[in-house]
Amino acid sequence: MRGDAGFPVRLQYTKRGKIRWVSHRDVARAMERAFRIAQLPLAFTSGFSPRPKVSFGLALSTGHESDAEYLDLEFAREIDCGDLPVALTTALPDGIDVVAAVPLEPRAPALQEAVTAVSWAVDVRAAEGGAIARDDLARYVDDAMAVGEWPTTRRRKGREVTEDVRPVVRRLDVRPGDDAAMFMELSTQPRSAKPGEILAALARAADAPDELVEARALRTHQWIERDGTRWEPQDADTRRPAPEARAS
Repeated sequence: MRGDAGFPVRLQYTKRGKIRWVSHRDVARAMERAFRIAQLPLAFTSGFSPRPKVSFGLALSTGHESDAEYLDLEFAREIDCGDLPVALTTALPDGIDVVAAVPLEPRAPALQEAVTAVSWAVDVRAAEGGAIARDDLARYVDDAMAVGEWPTTRRRKGREVTEDVRPVVRRLDVRPGDDAAMFMELSTQPRSAKPGEILAALARAADAPDELVEARALRTHQWIERDGTRWEPQDADTRRPAPEARAS
């Protein structure tokens, strides 16, 4: 979705609570329904079956929560973005809240291409449901980070492949407190990994006695990085207001 005309806008929304069990595809359907309810002047593709010009960012796995989901859409004419969050949130299922809407520069890079890293807050437990002590988790992280490779088996295009996910990991910090929880920053390009895949590989690399799994995973940020600077998507490629003409 990058038209030469129209008025492109980027939405930020959250996905929390029971709605985390709704798939990415169903969230897309709920969004399109909300656009219709709010009677937004969307731009449409041409052809036999016109569709709204909507482009989603990185898909969020079913079961994960997020404070940092994004989509780009194009309007047929300029609108007031300040009214969009309330209008759309009212028309969306509980747990999905539109929290920001900003106009984009024409031909801004698509989110799928632009986002290079994501941040996660992850609560960790043992695979069999047992608790993990925070000090044990911190030791596993230290031991794993000293290992050069974290091979893990994943399904790619219908077949199982073994890949090293260590290059995906930019940062792993065990969060302060009594619970076993961590902060992850993971690359999305040239390939990415889910928090659960990182935990499983970390446990093997650290030779932990228990497999580690996520009790809860919350995506907290997405990042767009260019020329040594990084922005959150709602701050990147934003259309600046035209300067007001000076009175003569």
